[in-house]
Amino acid sequence: MQLISINIGQERTQQNGNKVETTGIYKIPTNESVEINTLGINKDFIASKKHHGGPDQAIYIYGSADYDWWSRELNREITPGTFGENLTVSELESAQFNIGDRLHIGSVIFEISAPRIPCSTFAARMEDPQFVKRFRDAERPGLYCRIIKEGSVKAGDNVRVEKTFLQETIPLIQVFREYYNKDKSEEMIRKHLNAPIAIRVRVQMEEELGKLLENQ
Repeated sequence: MQLISINIGQERTQQNGNKVETTGIYKIPTNESVEINTLGINKDFIASKKHHGGPDQAIYIYGSADYDWWSRELNREITPGTFGENLTVSELESAQFNIGDRLHIGSVIFEISAPRIPCSTFAARMEDPQFVKRFRDAERPGLYCRIIKEGSVKAGDNVRVEKTFLQETIPLIQVFREYYNKDKSEEMIRKHLNAPIAIRVRVQMEEELGKLLENQ
């Protein structure tokens, strides 16, 4: 696998239903080498910091294999950065990874922490009010990552996958599916909490576990 494109968010407004919102989902490819720190790319604009960014979701990665599927599904070419990812990687299929798996790109080490959950901003970007449902049904969520080792990356860098050595992990696609499950089991919640999951997911799971235990 190779790093095809580095994409940096631009501050921009778009119409989302009956409101105008500011967003960083429109990302522009760059040919320059880019420094990545624990909070991601310095120049990458993030509007909704409640749901995006932070140490556990510093970088969003999407793969050309998933983009190829979408190109066939939508009957049009999907170019790097369209889904708002920071890094586009060749041959990558996001559903094949586990939480805790690592990607080595350039001098940076990324650790997978969560799947991307689609929102209305994404649907507005795609000019399709049904895109949240379509993205959910496709089960090609992409990879949110934390940074284990800071450094620099550039387009053309090789990508090496390091599968997690942790016994307590969970498939990324299972985390994605369980987000929509309103009747999670205690066993499933604890699987999430035992994995190196992103803090936003962890908080949600801790709240659901608390409610579940109260009702027992």
